[in-house]
Amino acid sequence: MTNDIYTDEDARFLRSAGVLAAERIRAVETGACPHTAIRDDISANLAEVETLEADYPGLDLVLIESGGDNLTATFSPALVDAQVFVLDVAGGGDVARKGGPGIERADLLVVNKTDLAPYVGVDVARMLADATGARDGRPVIGLSRHDRASVDAVLTWVDGMLAVHRTGSWVPVDPGPMARHVHADGTAHAHQH
Repeated sequence: MTNDIYTDEDARFLRSAGVLAAERIRAVETGACPHTAIRDDISANLAEVETLEADYPGLDLVLIESGGDNLTATFSPALVDAQVFVLDVAGGGDVARKGGPGIERADLLVVNKTDLAPYVGVDVARMLADATGARDGRPVIGLSRHDRASVDAVLTWVDGMLAVHRTGSWVPVDPGPMARHVHADGTAHAHQH
């Protein structure tokens, strides 16, 4: 499932790329910031998930995408069981240091397009170290679609999450709307949620 404000462009792109059977790719037109539809009013996404489940009995994995560069974007635990937060290396090597609830508390952080680092002046090792330092032991994977080992690492994580979920022992955790941050005067704190 894709989330776009007024179009189904992301879904059309995925269909044309042939990543799944076209009828399995659904678009949610949010009419507002897509991040609102994944956290504040999740009804459009929930309705589409229910439609998918009705169309495909036995379905046990739905991927819900919400793109953009909003470091505060988090999914409601009422919508998803696990959140993967993806950073694009081309967005800058300092992004992981900036923090935010997705970077710090998503179930998995993916630093994507690591192969582009030399072209955008990013030190991938430093970016991965910054990401790891921000996550209190939660997993970080550096990913390039041209590096089979990194793709396999993401697939292994997804398979592991499915296995844990099937046991009934997985409890989604709300990453919250705010993360620990540092003000200009050097004071650091986290808002409670």
